[in-house]
Amino acid sequence: MRLNDPAVVAEVTAAFQCYEKALNDNDVATLTALFWTGPLTVRFGIGENLYGHDAITAFRQARPNTDLRRSLANTVITTYGTDFATANTEFVKRDSGRHGRQSQTWMRTEAGWRVVSAHVSFLPAQD
Repeated sequence: MRLNDPAVVAEVTAAFQCYEKALNDNDVATLTALFWTGPLTVRFGIGENLYGHDAITAFRQARPNTDLRRSLANTVITTYGTDFATANTEFVKRDSGRHGRQSQTWMRTEAGWRVVSAHVSFLPAQD
């Protein structure tokens, strides 16, 4: 298995950046489309455990449009072969200043790269 093939890294990076733009813009349609449509898709958020694409979609549609914009740091994208990747990043919410982290597992599908598993959490408040 080839790790971090430059062409595959570029593809996943583009998908990750598309996701990040959609998140900052609260583009629910794009966010929903970037998650794999299946019952095995999982997203663990700040206060929710979501199992399946339908639950993730419902969450996105109901979420308030507050404190969404953020800045990223220490993003690491790793590809494993040509069809599987992970993306991990730290973030700071622009409005509240809260620090957090996010991890995603991406899979190549017939429709393109899709998130199959995600986790988001905040770090304890810093002085």
